[in-house]
Amino acid sequence: MKSPLSSSSSPASSSSSSLRKTRLPPYLFALLSFIVFVSILYGEDLVCIFGQQLQVRPSSTRPGPRTGELTRLPVSSSDVRKYKLRNADTRPADGTIIYEKVINGVLGSLDQRKSSTSSDPVPFAIGRGEEGCDVFSGRWVRDESTRPSYEESECPYIQPQLTCQEHGRPDKDYQHRRWQPHSCSLPRFNATLMLEALRGKRMMYVGDSLNRGQYVSMICLLHSLIPEGSKSMETFDSLTVFTAKDYNATIEFYWAPFLLESNSDNAVIHRVTDRFVRKGSINKHGKHWKGVDILVFNTYLWWMSGVTVKILKGSFEDEVKDVVVKSTDDAYRMAMKSLVRWVQKNMDPKKTRVFFTSMSPTHGNSEEWGGEPGGNCYNQTTPIEDPKYWGSDSRKSIMQVISEVFSKSKVPITFLNITQLSNYRKDAHTMIYKKQWSVLTPKQLANPVSYADCVHWCLPGLQDTWNELLFAKLFYP
Repeated sequence: MKSPLSSSSSPASSSSSSLRKTRLPPYLFALLSFIVFVSILYGEDLVCIFGQQLQVRPSSTRPGPRTGELTRLPVSSSDVRKYKLRNADTRPADGTIIYEKVINGVLGSLDQRKSSTSSDPVPFAIGRGEEGCDVFSGRWVRDESTRPSYEESECPYIQPQLTCQEHGRPDKDYQHRRWQPHSCSLPRFNATLMLEALRGKRMMYVGDSLNRGQYVSMICLLHSLIPEGSKSMETFDSLTVFTAKDYNATIEFYWAPFLLESNSDNAVIHRVTDRFVRKGSINKHGKHWKGVDILVFNTYLWWMSGVTVKILKGSFEDEVKDVVVKSTDDAYRMAMKSLVRWVQKNMDPKKTRVFFTSMSPTHGNSEEWGGEPGGNCYNQTTPIEDPKYWGSDSRKSIMQVISEVFSKSKVPITFLNITQLSNYRKDAHTMIYKKQWSVLTPKQLANPVSYADCVHWCLPGLQDTWNELLFAKLFYP
């Protein structure tokens, strides 16, 4: 990128003039001039996103969500330039994918980095995270001033399965928790910056209902900056598309609970107990992911129906089906290898970013955190304080599979390790405060524990933090 600082009045020109006056040897003069030029050029690259200058045009005069200082509108391009320069970190990068081990040997952050030999900036990045900081290791603190980032009633896109206040939840403490890493601070989520980065782009979440919750959280964090007549949401079978028309941008969700083709792929009717996954079938869904600039994958819960998974070798149309049974770990490894192959073939690391959200924990057994026997997440209003807590439903072997497979990817995949921090949040589930799939029986009504949802999460709530971590890794990898 040509730097605007390279004009005749720039520091580079002044430095060159000064050097000529000293009559340095030509080779030394050339070397120093080159160093000055590169330093200026590199500084300019830090304030570039995907190879172009970030051009900010105010899209609305409406106040934005309580998510950061740059949500004040109107915003000029010089404002964003100052913001990015203020937060830029010019330290050289080291490696393409970093693996860190955290509590109990569980995989930590698989972080996308620049190669130390590459001069290309990481797509979308405007700075670098603090050296040695693991943003996934920390604690939950109460925060009345900045949480929640939006009100449930202000976001019309939340599904009734996640609107806990509307369905009678009596407390709001779960909305006032902020994730605080031990050795640093998360960059504050900035809705204006996020929308500007998405201008002319496609962002897509791919996976199951937990990834859909994260998708809806992102829309809730952004939508108030967009005028009413300039946004829409439409669903086309497995694909849901939120469009920000002024930005020529879309944020999408694609239902694929296994990522591979399965008999659970119907976006509406998919509650099947006898699950089949077809081997080598990622292109069945993957053809809908092509051309996306930011992809956020997840898949975990649907694999956990038992200790084995049925794998279909042929087609679902075959009269006689060729089925083999694999252990859950082996079946999951097969899916992750398919994902890596698809990413390597279809995603350009110089233009696109790929994220993978780790397994979302459940809280189905209160005895695991010292509660009464027979309980679960129902009526839980505070986080778990034990920093070593790890629920039995979060399989560490799956984390190891991801580590092994992703480490061989030639295209960087940024791993959002939300598992440990979410394990603490037994208070953040929808519990009984949601639209029910079917009419409850008198026996169920008499025992709320029996129908409490300890899988999904209320919005606003925990999944907003997942997107804050995504924001941090997108702009400050």
